[in-house]
Amino acid sequence: MKKISFIQPSRNNLKYLKWSYNSIRKNLSPDHEICWADDFSDDGTWEWMQEIAEKDKNVRIHRNEGPTRLGHTILYDTLVDMATNDIVMIYHADMYACPNMDVEVLKHLQRGKVVSATRIEPPLHPDGPEKILHDFGIEPEEFDEEGLMHWLNSGMVTEKEPTRGIFAPWAIYKDDFLAIGGHDSLYAPQSKEDSDIFNRFVLAGYELKQTWQGFVYHMTCRGSRFKDGAMRNPAGKVFMKGRESSEWLAQNLRSTRNFIRKWGHMVNHDEYLKPIIPPKYDIGFVAYNCDLNMLNELEPWCSKIYLDFGSDFMGDYIKKEQPNTQFNLDDRIFLYGNSKISELHDICIEFDCQKLTPQNFQVIVNLSQVLQDSGEIGEMEYNIFKFYIKSLDTYEEELIVCES
Repeated sequence: MKKISFIQPSRNNLKYLKWSYNSIRKNLSPDHEICWADDFSDDGTWEWMQEIAEKDKNVRIHRNEGPTRLGHTILYDTLVDMATNDIVMIYHADMYACPNMDVEVLKHLQRGKVVSATRIEPPLHPDGPEKILHDFGIEPEEFDEEGLMHWLNSGMVTEKEPTRGIFAPWAIYKDDFLAIGGHDSLYAPQSKEDSDIFNRFVLAGYELKQTWQGFVYHMTCRGSRFKDGAMRNPAGKVFMKGRESSEWLAQNLRSTRNFIRKWGHMVNHDEYLKPIIPPKYDIGFVAYNCDLNMLNELEPWCSKIYLDFGSDFMGDYIKKEQPNTQFNLDDRIFLYGNSKISELHDICIEFDCQKLTPQNFQVIVNLSQVLQDSGEIGEMEYNIFKFYIKSLDTYEEELIVCES
């Protein structure tokens, strides 16, 4: 069997990491390598990693000494660099490896392909065709391992053909991962880094495949998003204690805005989570009567935005927002002056911000699709927007390789 290097960053979720490690060693080939990164934990994670690494020759460890959290966006790539096998698998610390998951994934994996196992999850999130909802426990201490094994062996899992979606855990040849530059540090410490790299896999021509014969049991979102854990009400129904952490909510907002700046659209995928990638256009906004709040809403959706003279809030916006992005906001926000903006961009869109409503703002949210479906060279008006289109060239292919 080919050897896999499991890539597992961890931050203050030691009980899940122990549970996950035991499943890999119990149910999969002992020859696989496990690469761990401790992201400045204070729950004993690093000490435990050192203890295991002394006993398990196929464990490699790394520690972020802090005090700043790096996040899995950075540490995934640190561990891929450390990995000694040709194949790496991005693997969450709250995943239990079901027997033969490695065998089933490797059946499909070749260079130029990315192969995912299928997640079995407790009902903490809405159901979807890309996963299986079944409650075998919401914490390691109540995990029904015997029930899961019986279920897997009972014929409940059908002989479903592979689908073309992607979600962790996913395996790839290390050189294919490195060829596109790995994850983009724009999203550090977390959130949307997976959607970004999945887009780039598709644009690079990699084939996505999800096997429905190899499984993990996934407790979902532990360590940051739902770091306070899950609970059951008196009727036994699962709910998340405290829901999303404030840290995760703030970072998810930052990463979402950066994803829009980079791609020009929100995350988009089909029912099996295969990315749908609208075109990336060069768009300049000329926004009349803009204020600070509206600039905050509009800026991520264009290449550059041009404001009226007297918009003295530009500096305040840049000072506040610049720490949240690697994009240089001084290169994205201008006063329009005497320049003919329609000559500076492939597509120029003029509008009066005082006429923007939640309804017509959806034109901006869906600009990529609108232009792909209806854009024509020349001038056109739609709703409150005036379009000047001199080219419908697209630039998404330039985003495949990450240089950061």
